[in-house]
Amino acid sequence: QVHLVESGGGLVQAGGSLRLSCASSGQTFSNYYMGWFRQTPGKEREFLAGINGRGLSTYYADAMKGRVTISRDNAKDRLYLQMNSLKPEDTAYYYCAASSLLGILATASLYEFWGQGTQVTVSS
Repeated sequence: QVHLVESGGGLVQAGGSLRLSCASSGQTFSNYYMGWFRQTPGKEREFLAGINGRGLSTYYADAMKGRVTISRDNAKDRLYLQMNSLKPEDTAYYYCAASSLLGILATASLYEFWGQGTQVTVSS
């Protein structure tokens, strides 16, 4: 079992930046592919970025390329998402997720463990 807790969300003005964190516990963090997703009411969970266990390979949704950076610190069991140039449409609940599968995982159903999320609100 992997327990994930997100933090770092909040209210930010358009054009601003936020750094989300995800703390992991329970299993060896580096054994898991990690991803960031977001969700707004009435919509499916949207993939943003993923990173493999060693942190050597990253993958971004086209809509997020150039504005977000995913990273991880396996020594600290932490996952991060740096978000820049935020827009009001980035307002959502943001989740981190872990998967024991290999490959590029851009679908929510491929992830076994989820955090409870952190709210990001971008004001215009």
